[in-house]
Amino acid sequence: MKKHSFYFLLLLFFSACSTIKHVPENELLLTKNTIFVDSVKQKDERLNSLLLQQRNARAIGLPLSLYFYNLGNPKGSRDVEEWEKNHPKWYHLFKDIFSEKQSIAVANTFIGLNNWYLNNGQAPIIINDKKTRKTAEKLLAYYTTEGYFRAKVSFRKDTVGRKKGTLTYYIDKGKPSFLNSISTDIKSPVLDSIYQQHSKKNFLKKGEQYKDENFIKEADRIVKLFRNSGVYNFNENSLSFEADTLKNYQKADVKIEIEDELIEKNGKYISKPFKIQKIKNINIVTDYSYAKRNEPYYNQAQFKGINFLSHDKLKYNPKHLSQSIFIKPNQVYTDSLRQLTQLHLRGLKNFKTTSIRYKSLNDEELEANIFLTPKEKYSIGADLELSRSNIRNFDISGKFSITNRNTFKGAEIFQLSFQGGFFNSTNGPGWEVGGNLSLEVPRFMAPFGFHRLVPKRMQPRTIFNTGLSIQKNIALDKQNISVGIDYRWQFNKKKSIQLELLNAQYIRNLNVGNYFNIYGSEYAKLEEVVEIFDSNFDLPEPAPENNDAIVDKMREISLDDNFRTANPEAFKDNLNILNRYNIITSDFLIPEIAYTFTYNNQESIKDSNFSYFRIRFANSGNVMGLLSNQTNSNGQTTVFKIPIAEYFKTDIEYKKYWNLGENNVLAHRTFLGAIVTYNDSSIPFSRSYFAGGSNDIRAWQTYDLGPGRRAPGLEYNIGSLKFLSSLEYRFDIAGSLKSAIFLDVGNIWDITNSSLVDAESRFQGLKSFTDMAVGTGFGVRYDFKFLVARLDLGFKVREPYLTDKRWFQNTNFANSVFNIGINYPF
Repeated sequence: MKKHSFYFLLLLFFSACSTIKHVPENELLLTKNTIFVDSVKQKDERLNSLLLQQRNARAIGLPLSLYFYNLGNPKGSRDVEEWEKNHPKWYHLFKDIFSEKQSIAVANTFIGLNNWYLNNGQAPIIINDKKTRKTAEKLLAYYTTEGYFRAKVSFRKDTVGRKKGTLTYYIDKGKPSFLNSISTDIKSPVLDSIYQQHSKKNFLKKGEQYKDENFIKEADRIVKLFRNSGVYNFNENSLSFEADTLKNYQKADVKIEIEDELIEKNGKYISKPFKIQKIKNINIVTDYSYAKRNEPYYNQAQFKGINFLSHDKLKYNPKHLSQSIFIKPNQVYTDSLRQLTQLHLRGLKNFKTTSIRYKSLNDEELEANIFLTPKEKYSIGADLELSRSNIRNFDISGKFSITNRNTFKGAEIFQLSFQGGFFNSTNGPGWEVGGNLSLEVPRFMAPFGFHRLVPKRMQPRTIFNTGLSIQKNIALDKQNISVGIDYRWQFNKKKSIQLELLNAQYIRNLNVGNYFNIYGSEYAKLEEVVEIFDSNFDLPEPAPENNDAIVDKMREISLDDNFRTANPEAFKDNLNILNRYNIITSDFLIPEIAYTFTYNNQESIKDSNFSYFRIRFANSGNVMGLLSNQTNSNGQTTVFKIPIAEYFKTDIEYKKYWNLGENNVLAHRTFLGAIVTYNDSSIPFSRSYFAGGSNDIRAWQTYDLGPGRRAPGLEYNIGSLKFLSSLEYRFDIAGSLKSAIFLDVGNIWDITNSSLVDAESRFQGLKSFTDMAVGTGFGVRYDFKFLVARLDLGFKVREPYLTDKRWFQNTNFANSVFNIGINYPF
């Protein structure tokens, strides 16, 4: 049955692969556009963007969206009556066997399916002669703007097969025009003086080729120059360019003309010279609403010459709110400071709308009025999530949060949240509850004047947070207490900085005795080792009361040199299990300090051609280690008998995205991370690296891979060095349905030099890079606009733990890994 279904789907697909299936007679499907400029074939993306007719979008070389469209029928039935007329046998068959109601339901199903194919696919692009002529006109206009005033454009349509055609455009540019001279005619003396002071920054240069782009840039520069120099009323309507090419089209004499200001007086327009204006008054309405726009203000205050007004009680502290106001009294009007003020006020996340309006008091003075409409002081949020994984059969979790804005009258944001979850796994039911408190302050809260180190224009913020979580029947039933102080600022549009002055975490395991119940594969492996070590000894059952005896046995084996020599593989297995036991069961105090620098040149959420770089340096235990002289039996620094995690950690991540056109994107991500410990400290499990999973090397499940050449089989494999590199080709199938082909390379290693770590797991210089795992696969994604649901299937290409052949030994569906994810992996 499965075989027949496969052949049916294959037949259905190939029936849609006829690209001309729905191309009318005597029409041609556009299969290719070609542009020749001065007899040279061009692939300029700017020229291609001018073509009004583009061939059907392609992915992996195929018009998949057209194939999807062809599964439907554009001449199909539009309603039940028409479907009955077109399919009378099917309609009456269902009517006779079931009922007419069922026949109508079947008809609606087929109609809906047909419409879904048509709406989500892409209809065939038919060559349209009218659009072809308009494209030629656009190409001619483009070259005219580039200074080729005598350019010529022609085109040709060719038939290349049954119902298929191509378009070829031929462009003869001719000789370009150059700027012969640049002159100015500026009526207002004030504007003329400002312009001459900044004339060296002119985008129009004598001797350069005429280009409209440079005229647009120069117009934009002039408008910004004047408006940032106090000329509030200036706009592009007062500016014009005159390019004289009558004498010689190859030489353009350009004149920049700037007229005086036009004002209306007694029904007539008169001109007067522009003047520089200063800001006399600044009024800030902190509770503006359209309904109360004409009502009087009952409360007002003044701070550094700024008037703060409100209809009701003044709820914002003028001292703190003024830190987001870059407009000052007696300051020359500057457009950039107006924009900076608006940006900062929005960044406070306290106001629904922010509006800055100016009013001329006279020729030399302005009044600035800032209208702020606050958000609700209190808001409530709730989230519910259902999930399933290879560890948990069923998981339901929820979060409830309360947000209080303007908590201390300085636009602070206070949030209290509670979260909880219940799940069922192979170890039985379990639950987790927790709570978090956070306070975001839109300025630096730092002593000794340190807040002056970061300018206000960089939007400095301080975030205080603390949290507590308790688990029951989840691993070792951890208690987790965290406290943090976080400073963040936006260095510029592309660069941001984060300083975690304190990121402290206390982790306590309440149920260490349950270790071998949770990690069953390790107990099974340990049984094999004990059988080899002492066949007369029966390893106790993995119950909490037997945990100490099991651990004592592991330690006994680890100290036996004769066993090491006689059974090196079993000895290594025991060391691995003992090492992981020590890491996972240890309580830790993690007092971390970290610095993060991020560079992101993505212009907008729709920009798919950008770079991203992030580096994070972290240190744990340096300060607290100096303050404590206590150690435990393992030589680790302690506070109140709790081991302090002491390490240096660095994470580096680089991502690059290329827009290949036709909604095709090539995405790359490389990550390198390392943790180095000191003072005999161990690495907390939560700070270690792992490999595998839906956002990692997708051919392996989470924690399944590594470290190094160690064979899989134990749960939760971790390391202290990680390298990961991924390449993903993303493309559209039809509508919101998308797909991707990916390649993941990487692994984790151990660099702690611990005696409990086997040689296969250790990083041993450059030769360890031969331990790289390689996975590939494909995925399907559906874009819901607010999130992307993702299904990826990963195949193992290279397995570093295999002893003989490592390439393509398990590259099949039986050993593939199915990943479910939300949004893109990177």
